Amino acid sequence: MYVRMFLLGAVAVCAATAGSSIGNEKYTAAERRHWAFQPRAEPAVPAVSGATNAIDAFLLDRLHKDSLQFSPPAGKETLIRRLYFDLTGLPPSPAEVDAFVRDNSPAAYEKVVDRLLASPRYGERWAQHWLDVVRFAETDGFEYDTHRPDAWRYRDYVIRSIQEDKPYNQFLTEQLAGDEMDPNNREYLIASGLERLGPLRKNAGNQEVASSRNEVLVEMTNIVGSGFLGVTLGCARCHDHKFDPIRHKDYYRMMAYFAAVHEKNVSLASPEQQTAWNAKKEAYDQEMKSLRQRLKGIKGEERARMLAKIEEMEDQAPEPLPSIFTVSDDMSKATPIYVLARGDYRNRGDQVAPRPLGVLLADGSPELPLDAVNPRTQLARWITDARNPLTARVMVNRIWGYHFGRAIVATPNDFGRMGTRPSHPELLDWLANEFVNNGWHMKPIHKLIVMSKAYRQSSDSPLEKAAMEKDANNALLWHYPVRRLDAEQIRDGMLAVAGRLNPKMGGPSVIVPVDQELVNLLYKPSQWAVTKDASEHDRRSVYLLHKRNLRLPMMEVFDAPDMQISCARRESSTHAPQALELMNGDFSNEMAKAFATRLDREAASRAKQVELAFRLAAGRLPNAKEKAAGMKFLETQPLSEFALAVLNLNAFLYVN
Repeated sequence: MYVRMFLLGAVAVCAATAGSSIGNEKYTAAERRHWAFQPRAEPAVPAVSGATNAIDAFLLDRLHKDSLQFSPPAGKETLIRRLYFDLTGLPPSPAEVDAFVRDNSPAAYEKVVDRLLASPRYGERWAQHWLDVVRFAETDGFEYDTHRPDAWRYRDYVIRSIQEDKPYNQFLTEQLAGDEMDPNNREYLIASGLERLGPLRKNAGNQEVASSRNEVLVEMTNIVGSGFLGVTLGCARCHDHKFDPIRHKDYYRMMAYFAAVHEKNVSLASPEQQTAWNAKKEAYDQEMKSLRQRLKGIKGEERARMLAKIEEMEDQAPEPLPSIFTVSDDMSKATPIYVLARGDYRNRGDQVAPRPLGVLLADGSPELPLDAVNPRTQLARWITDARNPLTARVMVNRIWGYHFGRAIVATPNDFGRMGTRPSHPELLDWLANEFVNNGWHMKPIHKLIVMSKAYRQSSDSPLEKAAMEKDANNALLWHYPVRRLDAEQIRDGMLAVAGRLNPKMGGPSVIVPVDQELVNLLYKPSQWAVTKDASEHDRRSVYLLHKRNLRLPMMEVFDAPDMQISCARRESSTHAPQALELMNGDFSNEMAKAFATRLDREAASRAKQVELAFRLAAGRLPNAKEKAAGMKFLETQPLSEFALAVLNLNAFLYVN
């Protein structure tokens, strides 16, 4: 009944200007029965002793069924380092660790949690998770991999929104339909840049040919399915979904919401700047036209020289004026949406109009009319309806997974039949209800999680042998999972430990030096123009240029995604190139030298340098064995080599 109530509400949105009904497209009871398509339950919090909050109660209730228990509490030094890396992506300073260890008040931990959630570093860290989901990049990918010079504004929008704890339903709506909501609102226009984030195949610069246009619409459609709804909608592009109740027509009806969307760059230049730029561009175009005309009548070496000159001139084109990287609806250029057999744009079937997923609608629900006003706003209204069974579940599941390394549904982009079932379905629904009831704010969910005993427990369990036999994957959370830092945390952590981190926020992305051999592999080496101000190279990784065809070697070996598709979760691999990069890489060796300089400046003796190195890199003093090994090492090796060795330790690379 609940599903029907929600979907009748959604249909009312459509029916207000409804077009044709789709007839007798029915879904079986079995198709509708899948857990993810069911309305959220309202589970009672189990009565369990020893629970700090409802999260603990649900987890302990499940653990007790297998005669398991949480591990003992983590030590304060371990806990504070875990919390800092989790909420800010950076290590705590020795002074911050000391302050927490000395504070024996009952509210000591909560004060740190509140301070970190209010920190601008929280926004930078958690924005990266969202940028993974929406496969944010600042280049097109494919052969040309053309740069998108103003896409960084979307990245800054995400950081601001998360830092301000913007309600998630508003956050989604702005990205789906900001330009429809208010075409004069700069923030909304930047948010709508979401719809241009996918890879883009250039065909001689023409994006309106049928094949290219279809690929653009596919990218817009797929990210709604995987990123917002947690369903593999893209699997229905060529035929009915093989496993989930998503019809072939469903895919193209969802695509139809974007039929009128076209890219748009809204200039931020003054009229005077625009006039001056136009004059430069006109002169440049005339020069290029002249060179191409001369090319027609020459051959051999002279032609090769002329081609080289043309290529050199292409790199001298006037830099684009600042603009907002966004989209807008143009009904006069709306693309008719047909059901495409096997996804082939040349093999058209029935024409369709916008409509949400049929399995979540009453049978026979109508489509929107082809000329519906603000179709994406209506799509956003359906997605963010509090009764939608997917949206809130999907987001709280992501948040949980980023805190614990494994989500309640271990396949965050796939809540369908081929995804994993939730390890704690009642807890998932309880969290989703809390999320919605508290105005779709994310920070209260973070706080609930990190304040729980489950989060604050040790990674070592006295019951490990018995627990491993019953739950080897730790899905029930009988201990805190040891986790390797991800690529950004390793790079940013090195910068912080070395005393080199530039805290500057926002603005155009930074291009750092890389091996010339990698640059030479690009379509045009001039695409990798290193940022001239060297201090910019030490900024946080979220501000580095996200180029699809060139990832920094260090980021790549530590599993940073290529942003071709939505990244549901980061992998955490272990292989030899990681050790080679840490020992021999230019960045790690540069950081080791800066780290050594800091140790030499701030510690008066070898013993103090060993202690400070561990305090900075591991958040604790070295034990007796570690200190002795460090002192012995320094008898024969320079301080920079010791610093490099410390940056290679598991004590730095892992959080427990």
